Amino acid sequence: MSAREVPDGLMVSGLRTRRSFGMGNLSKEATIGAAVVLTADGLIGSRHPASLLVTLPLTGAVVGLAAVRRRGMSALAYYRARLAWWRAYRAGATSYRRVLLPQPFSLDLPGVGASSSLIAAHDPTTGRKVGVVHDRSTGRMTVSTLLAPGGSLMAQTGTVRSGLRTWGEVLNTMATAEQIKGASVTIQITPGAGEALADDVRTRRRPDAPQLSLDTIDELVRTTPQATAQVVSWMSVTTDPCATINPPSDLAEQVGETLRVVDTLDMSGTGTDMLRRATPTDLRRIVRSAYDPGVALARDEQFDELQWGECGPVAADDWIESYAHDGAVSASWVLEEMPRRPIPYSVLLPLLAPGRFQRRITLGYRVLEPREGEALLEREISAAEHRAQATAEVKGRARWSQKADYQRAEQAARQVAAGAQVVDWTLSVTTTARTAADLPAALQELKLAVAGTRGIRMRPAFGAQAAVFAAGLPIGYNPLVR
Repeated sequence: MSAREVPDGLMVSGLRTRRSFGMGNLSKEATIGAAVVLTADGLIGSRHPASLLVTLPLTGAVVGLAAVRRRGMSALAYYRARLAWWRAYRAGATSYRRVLLPQPFSLDLPGVGASSSLIAAHDPTTGRKVGVVHDRSTGRMTVSTLLAPGGSLMAQTGTVRSGLRTWGEVLNTMATAEQIKGASVTIQITPGAGEALADDVRTRRRPDAPQLSLDTIDELVRTTPQATAQVVSWMSVTTDPCATINPPSDLAEQVGETLRVVDTLDMSGTGTDMLRRATPTDLRRIVRSAYDPGVALARDEQFDELQWGECGPVAADDWIESYAHDGAVSASWVLEEMPRRPIPYSVLLPLLAPGRFQRRITLGYRVLEPREGEALLEREISAAEHRAQATAEVKGRARWSQKADYQRAEQAARQVAAGAQVVDWTLSVTTTARTAADLPAALQELKLAVAGTRGIRMRPAFGAQAAVFAAGLPIGYNPLVR
């Protein structure tokens, strides 16, 4: 569905990249750092003028790197990420091999999931087990809910508009609930081989049906596996059960408080159906099959007895632009910038279309408290105004992009004043190939999908492949939650 076919009521606007005030293309931190360094150069040069021959070119080079863009980010940040990865590589921190270690390290996931543990809780409302991921370092807990997304491309305009409005109400609930720290929605598309479809059709096929119908069904079964996919989606909510006046005293009460808080989020009417809270077996299957895609179709009994640490990779190597794990290779991309124009609600459809390789799309959310959101927008408006004034003083007028950015900041402030919420959010995509030789083809497929969105700009997660890979899994890690 193109933007021209979408009614104005189903266009989404108000997306804006947070920008601090800085000189030129420099951020606020880079501007302050450059001013401090230049002041130090001046003080040193007043006593030792010859030192300016070294300090000034060096400072100019660093400031230039901070102002120039490289691979979707500032050149200084890009080379700093590569340097940090190289130092970690030299120290052996980019390679993981599961070995027998003393407790508790033998039961830990690698990387950002090392402090997580899986708790099998009992939900009294449904009588089922619920998997609760506990972060031992922060005390936060994460509960995941399996979803069954309903298609909305053929729904009526009023139905889609109601779903968007209901999702906004869910975000409003997250803003007013102090114990909810963040959430993420993940959709995983795995290309299907077609065996399940063929088996289902074979059991329902009637031999007395018209020959034309039988031929049509046989043709569909033969060609459809190239376009079928297994779609699994879930929503993970991260909470801090102790962020209340009367915090729970022990772990059992914290789990109960977490389940109570998560139950306050009503997803009905958002265009998706809640299947159930993810059980410990569900979480083990999702995590283990992400690291080893070969076990994705295994029976539940093979995951029941797995320890949480055994769900991670047996061996993994974190490279600068890829992540090798248990016989598969993945590459993760992160959001660089959203379109500055209004976009249709179906803008992510090209990323969600099935392809030859497994793909996992994750939307991370952190809803700011009302006061924090208002203060943030006031700072953004001031920064946008100062940037325009500084450019006008130097060049005689502000750039049109700066004027438009100031107008978008004012529009966001008006929306917040009318009751809207400020949301920090991000988008990440992970594609997985079975062999390293297939990774270039998987990346090409991902690039075409990103280009199909017509405006969304993404870039590789340089030096953070393992972390972004884990952010798309229900292990309690959300990069927006600090």
